[in-house]
Amino acid sequence: MADGRRLDVPRGSARSLGSYLRLDPDAVGRFAEGIARFLGTGRFLAVQTIIVVLWIALNVFAVRLRWDPYPFILLNLAFSTQAAYAAPLILLAQNRQADRDRVQAEEDRARAAQTRADTEYVARELAALRVAIGEVATRDFIRGELSRLVPEEPDEAEKKEKKRRKQAERAERERRESVG
Repeated sequence: MADGRRLDVPRGSARSLGSYLRLDPDAVGRFAEGIARFLGTGRFLAVQTIIVVLWIALNVFAVRLRWDPYPFILLNLAFSTQAAYAAPLILLAQNRQADRDRVQAEEDRARAAQTRADTEYVARELAALRVAIGEVATRDFIRGELSRLVPEEPDEAEKKEKKRRKQAERAERERRESVG
């Protein structure tokens, strides 16, 4: 330990197998999504069905071309290899989609919280404006107060009094008629 190296830290000069196999996770993910998208298409199913039918037909009917006789072991090996690679690629694509969905949900949640805060702010401002407007005298209120304070002309006062008496007499007649 005289040279200052620690035993729990690996040396930097040694290259491990992992350093050679470092791949860009985004590139691998995009590749996996492309494969998963292709495997889920009708075109892939049609091509695979045609290949399987040709494979079986050639190995059953073409006597000279039989490279995979009846139990079709080579065809089964091809399907197993395809499944062994397709399943992890599809899972990788699903995980990336789940990560994107999670990020989108977090963004939606943050946007909803901001919208709610903005709405609450606007509601508070609107309430403050309503209170402020309630304390302001309106034009009709001022006119009413002025007309009450300004003495009326004698002719107008007499007209109002006559009108009030007629309304009272009419109301009294209607009451008598309804009783009688």
